[in-house]
Amino acid sequence: MATRNLFSFEPMLCESAERPPEGREWSYELKLDGFRAIGRRSGRNAQLWSRNQKDFTRRFRDVTKAIVDLPNDTIIDGEIVALDENGRPSFNLLQGFGDARAIVLYAFDLLMLRGKDVRFWRLEDRREQLREIIPTLPDSIRYSETFDAPLSELMREVKKHQLEGIVAKRAGSQYRSGARSPDWLKWRANRGQEFVVGGYIPNGDVLDSILVGYYEKRDLIYAASVRAGIPPELRRVLLPHFEELRKQRCPFRNLPDHGEGRWGDGLTAAKMALCRWLEPFLVARIEFLEWTPDNRLRHPRFAGIRSDKDARDT
Repeated sequence: MATRNLFSFEPMLCESAERPPEGREWSYELKLDGFRAIGRRSGRNAQLWSRNQKDFTRRFRDVTKAIVDLPNDTIIDGEIVALDENGRPSFNLLQGFGDARAIVLYAFDLLMLRGKDVRFWRLEDRREQLREIIPTLPDSIRYSETFDAPLSELMREVKKHQLEGIVAKRAGSQYRSGARSPDWLKWRANRGQEFVVGGYIPNGDVLDSILVGYYEKRDLIYAASVRAGIPPELRRVLLPHFEELRKQRCPFRNLPDHGEGRWGDGLTAAKMALCRWLEPFLVARIEFLEWTPDNRLRHPRFAGIRSDKDARDT
């Protein structure tokens, strides 16, 4: 199967919302914890690409093989997820830390159908065509269902089952490639976001914690030292990779801290002597309880490395 990029459609992106909107013009899908991916069949070629054009074609072979059964010259948009033994999405399993029961693409939109660009079609018309195609495909490509339930009940169930969140989509909307549109709104059930990894603290020959931050224009701002949630296997695997990104100077604009702070999470000059600094290249998903008054994360927990996202996208 060829891996040359035959298309240049960028995915449509969601805006964030404090609460999903209500009204008859909105439909609701689950926000899944995985990798955004666009797949295309063109002749005998099947391709799978991330949101930032990284090649997933060989990495997720079962999904790629299923794309071959799409109608010719058809492009779909979806989320690749790894399912655990209970059928729940697990981001760590998706990265290869443990055995997934299945790795599947939940398809939620149609960009091209049999060579025809359908991005200007209404959302419901694109999804109706997609729904007709999915049953003809292997089980590694599934349809992302909408939920006909009161919003308050849906939010409660998402929190109860510890799912990532909800995506609300406006009826009649077009697919706007590369745009972050208010026609698609995402709500996270748990607080969390992507941060840039700018350093780490070693513990012998394994990783103790990672140092993460976010960009304000050109400045990388330190937000937290994260130790909880990093799988033991990943603590060993990451260190050799970090060595390739080592740099001498601290990349965080707002360090060192003058004191340890109320929560004891301040990174003082003395503590910085234990740190190793990195080129700000890797992106990590971090969950946390809240932002503190001094713009630090309280009770941060590692949720995964986001190889599908660029540091400047955080």
